[in-house]
Amino acid sequence: MPPTFAEARVDLGAIRDNIATLQRTAPRSAVMGVVKADGYGHGMLPAARAMLAGGATWLGTAFVEEALELRDAGVAAPAVAWILPPGAPLADAVAAGIDLGVSTPSLVTEAAAAGRAAGRPARVHLKADTGLSRGGVVAEHWPATVEAAARAEQAGELRVTGVFSHFACADEPGHPSIAVQQEAFDTALRAAREAGLRPEVRHLANSAATLTLPDTHFDLVRAGIAAYGLSPIPDLADTGLRPAMTLRCAIALEKRVPPGSGVSYGHRYTTDRETTLALVPLGYADGVPRAASNAAPVLVAGKRRTISGTVCMDQFVVDLGDDATNGHGEYAVLFGPGDSGEPTAHDWASVLSTIPYEVVTRVGPRVPRVHVGVC
Repeated sequence: MPPTFAEARVDLGAIRDNIATLQRTAPRSAVMGVVKADGYGHGMLPAARAMLAGGATWLGTAFVEEALELRDAGVAAPAVAWILPPGAPLADAVAAGIDLGVSTPSLVTEAAAAGRAAGRPARVHLKADTGLSRGGVVAEHWPATVEAAARAEQAGELRVTGVFSHFACADEPGHPSIAVQQEAFDTALRAAREAGLRPEVRHLANSAATLTLPDTHFDLVRAGIAAYGLSPIPDLADTGLRPAMTLRCAIALEKRVPPGSGVSYGHRYTTDRETTLALVPLGYADGVPRAASNAAPVLVAGKRRTISGTVCMDQFVVDLGDDATNGHGEYAVLFGPGDSGEPTAHDWASVLSTIPYEVVTRVGPRVPRVHVGVC
């Protein structure tokens, strides 16, 4: 049973409103809310419902199993799963009306077979590798892939409902690869049309491109990290987005210690005066990185502090100086929207030399998600 002293508080109203904001940013496009990785750590099902309430008409997952969980919970909105490793339950996905992201020529054949097994055409989004060199069909094999898809479509085995790709550097405005990928995507779309394919949606824009590259919006934009209120471009001016997650934990104990007291494993922090130490029962088993030792900010008793010493598996320490708290009634706020002076996920990402995506998705299952806000 998860502890009750810690929580990742998730404002569903913020997720809903973030989707609405992104829809206004891309007014001629539909919005896909991306809910992979348990909704970026926010809780997949509540996040999905909040996104639909905000105007999203599609949902995106990494894996078929995630999309099937949506269906099992009664979420009927169009959904696509775009990573299909060997053994993925493709026929189950087709039967559940889940679109499949097809990233290799052989997956066209597998999707068609899944359609036959399910007794209905598989709905597929063909993915072109336009320069990310990750998932997607490379340019050399793209013409043969779209032609094979067109033949399977004519045979009633599948239907190409989408053509898409993904940017490598959209979070770096002005990066030369952006224009190269746009041109490559246009070329891929022409080849698909020449093969006789007429997809319902063409999509290229991730969160960063949704916010900064209107020429890439096409029929559908994919709202990932931005849906959760975090900007994919840290230096971007006010986006109108609101962070949805606040991570906080009740203080377990406080004690006064003398000058020269070594704190936590390795004594990587030593007190320079008599001071009060507070113990916060969250650690790297809960997603607080060990790299946050002596580095990451925390709000306690109305002031920003820095974690003192080594982050342990289940706990860390904060030096409060001469400030007093209410003991068990006081919370340490690791990050949140920043309204009350607390650090943000962007602050943590900056200190840890990472991105806010990692900060929120790594919050572990021992930390209960508490969903608030009306959708």
